[in-house]
Amino acid sequence: MSAPQPLTDLSTDDLAAFLAAQQAAYADLVASGLKLDLTRGKPASAQLDLADGLLGLPTGVVDAHGVDTRNYGGLEGIREIREMFAELLWVETEQVVAGGNSSLVMMREVLTDLMLKGGVDSERPWSAEEKVTFICPVPGYDRHFTLLEWFGIDTVTVPMNEDGPDTAAVAALVANDPSIKGIWIVPTYANPTGSVVTLEVAERLASMPTAAPDFKILWDNAYAFHHLTEDEAKSADILSLASAAGHPHRPIMFASTSKITYAGAGVAFLAGSVDTVRWYLGHLGKGAIGPDKLNQLRHAQFFGSPQGVRDHMVRQRAIIAPKFDEVDAILTRRLGGLGVATWTKPTGGYFVSVDVLDGLAARVVALAKEAGIVLTPAGASFPKGDDPRDRNVRLAPTFPELAEVTAATEGFATCVLLAAAEKLAG
Repeated sequence: MSAPQPLTDLSTDDLAAFLAAQQAAYADLVASGLKLDLTRGKPASAQLDLADGLLGLPTGVVDAHGVDTRNYGGLEGIREIREMFAELLWVETEQVVAGGNSSLVMMREVLTDLMLKGGVDSERPWSAEEKVTFICPVPGYDRHFTLLEWFGIDTVTVPMNEDGPDTAAVAALVANDPSIKGIWIVPTYANPTGSVVTLEVAERLASMPTAAPDFKILWDNAYAFHHLTEDEAKSADILSLASAAGHPHRPIMFASTSKITYAGAGVAFLAGSVDTVRWYLGHLGKGAIGPDKLNQLRHAQFFGSPQGVRDHMVRQRAIIAPKFDEVDAILTRRLGGLGVATWTKPTGGYFVSVDVLDGLAARVVALAKEAGIVLTPAGASFPKGDDPRDRNVRLAPTFPELAEVTAATEGFATCVLLAAAEKLAG
């Protein structure tokens, strides 16, 4: 079989015929009456079922260190769940806080504390600064950007490459601008590209000079254990790298079991220097007496050990990896070689990032919606929803059943082809 011919190489007549064929295919798609949703990276029911052993736990109410988990106290969380995830996150137990069910809440708390009080290494509260700016690698995680916008924090973007954020661009920005106070990073299987920050990139981020003495790396390890292949990426040890570089308070790490056990009833974690942990708990204690230690105990008993977490994620992989394989197979068969789109083939995480021709992402999303396929809004992976090239679309294949993933991806491909043909035919 001959290789597909890029659409830009077609003659005027051939392109017109191609456009007509895509219009007909799209009409059939609309007529099929689909109702599919690829918007958010939620675990499927089959993934949640894997954690149903939690419902019979905990056995007893006293943890391994003699703490009655039903009572007040223990703001830092029970030690055994902290020990377990300290090993998984490559940090020391004293550097970990186990909290409630949402790492996003912890992120908001950290930003609130920084704005109102300043950090361990701050000269003043961030709210007292003339301006506060964050670096946002793009495409990136929309909830990070929403938080910044809510706080009134300005944003500047840098490219997110396969090995992590463009460190040359980051270094140039932070060197002379003290208003730049931090950067968001999803280091392992980034949302939405699936990029993995390499040791070299992490080392440079940890060590680079910054005009702001209290520059922060908000290191969101949301997908650190969510492997799609047997070749499991390891997250860089950002806390040790920063400490060795003389910036021990620079990184603050977040993680959770939200996509490991129950999305709405997991355990969230924060990690940082011992001083950062003390700083966080000092502020948290003004409005909290202790987390849900019973839930932490049931998770500790459910997993049993760090290896128990790893084994659990292998079972998760068996459920979701075929969905990602299906997305790639369909996009390759339908769009490969035509020069109308590129896409990632992640080895972990929850998303596939697709770049269509410039100026067409919003059109593709609108076509899909009319055909009954709901996608994340175009531009969602950029601050304020503004993709300057209007080309990025994020697909989230984990939640639907495999047959629905097939139908939605086939429909998406039809929408991409129609939008591209419209553009090129003029």
